[in-house]
Amino acid sequence: MKENLKLAWIASWFALVGQLVYFIGVSIYTGDWRYVMWSFMVSMIAGVPSMIRTVQKQKELNNNHMK
Repeated sequence: MKENLKLAWIASWFALVGQLVYFIGVSIYTGDWRYVMWSFMVSMIAGVPSMIRTVQKQKELNNNHMK
């Protein structure tokens, strides 16, 4: 079965960067910078493990492809 990791990469980058950029905009609009603080923590909690898992899966698929 062929796996396409494009969606996984998009979701990982959105979890890391997209949420943070969105909440920076919310913070600028509202003037309450606690939104950025909480979104940064959530982005790291969600984004880093998903990015690590996506990289591992990519390496696994590349190694299987080389054999």
